[in-house]
Amino acid sequence: IVGIKPTLGLLSGSGVVPACRTLDCVSIFAPCVGDAVTVRQVAEGFDDADPFSRPAVPTSLPTRPRLGVLAGSEREFYGNGEVERLYDAAIAAAERSGAVIVPIDYAPFRAAAELLYGGPWVAERLAAIAEFFAGHQADMDATVAEIIGGGSRRTAVDAFTGMYRLAALRRATAATWK
Repeated sequence: IVGIKPTLGLLSGSGVVPACRTLDCVSIFAPCVGDAVTVRQVAEGFDDADPFSRPAVPTSLPTRPRLGVLAGSEREFYGNGEVERLYDAAIAAAERSGAVIVPIDYAPFRAAAELLYGGPWVAERLAAIAEFFAGHQADMDATVAEIIGGGSRRTAVDAFTGMYRLAALRRATAATWK
């Protein structure tokens, strides 16, 4: 199974219960990349009913793909040698197919993910399902309920501080995306 995560607004969020509406995008899962791309092409398009929707801006892909891989200090397999072997084999296969292998610093990406689940965006997660949460918190997975419930302890100051931190992390990753 492969997944494609288009950027915010490329696929309409109308009718979707979001986790974080200001950050979310609809994911596509399919048995192969070709099928996932076909679904994305069919599903993408501007939706006036979705305030985050935007038209697609075509870009060309490089003739020789570049594949970002975890730098040595970021490689953590939690003692699972088989996963490490498979990771190395996938990198070698990509290299044999002509991809340029580029080690990346994953730390700012990890920090951004931590903001999503432990920062002020949990308040947005709560906002998305507040009515449901009020009456069904006990029916939810306990871990999910705990994370989302933490949103009630966040302030507007936390939200702005989080936005500033996310902007700094975006800047820190700009060179990686180039």
